[in-house]
Amino acid sequence: MTDDDGRTEGSAISGIRDAHSLLASILGDGVNQPDGEDPRDPSTVQAMPIVLNMPKSSPPRRRELLETAALASALVCLDPHAGCDGAWRESLSRWYGARIRKIARRARTSGQWSKVQSILGVTVTIGESSARAFLPGPVRDVDPRIGKLQISGTDLPREDEEQTERIGGSDPVCPTIALNEDLEMSVGKAAAQVGHAAMLWAAHASFPTVERWLHEPRFTIVEVPSSELEAAARRYGAGHYVEVVDAGFTEVAPGSRTAVAFDPDVAIS
Repeated sequence: MTDDDGRTEGSAISGIRDAHSLLASILGDGVNQPDGEDPRDPSTVQAMPIVLNMPKSSPPRRRELLETAALASALVCLDPHAGCDGAWRESLSRWYGARIRKIARRARTSGQWSKVQSILGVTVTIGESSARAFLPGPVRDVDPRIGKLQISGTDLPREDEEQTERIGGSDPVCPTIALNEDLEMSVGKAAAQVGHAAMLWAAHASFPTVERWLHEPRFTIVEVPSSELEAAARRYGAGHYVEVVDAGFTEVAPGSRTAVAFDPDVAIS
């Protein structure tokens, strides 16, 4: 069996394994993340653009949209193209060595959304919600089709009455990403944070775990108080979760714990 690029299933798996190896080799410890940015050299300020499809007439559901952003971010990093020499791998390698910054923008019209589909990246759709994550690059060189889209004003209401899942679900394959609801992040900020958490989880997990997850990739997204995040981290124990600590450039204070990704196969009480 071959895919659209002519790769066999075996070569695609090999590419995914090499893509995961690259990700894990740089970000796998979840703690000592590199910072290769030099404020004197704008080319080193890298970001992964994320575009959220948010039509005015039919706004998406917040949790579904956040899950699409998390999945798209992780799948760009695990794409088979990242496992071989070329633009995909080079782009990710440079970005992994920086601050894994993400910038979420909104597409308000079908025209804006369709125009960005031809830019290298991965689109994920769940229900009526869609997001596309793109190859990272210098912030100053973002494609104008993305750069013209707005960053501010990207928000959706919480769906408290529909949030039945909590941290530590029964699914042994689907990781939980918990957002710190005390920070009251906009959906754009939250999309970047779940994107961070998703790729850090993939970097932290073993390849067999990631390979199993890729058969039906999903994340459970919850928004909980900071106290619940801390309690869950204690229950899971060190080595069974990865956290995102924000640099404080937008919306939240430096050092804020914005999101935590929890391993799906840890039995907790």
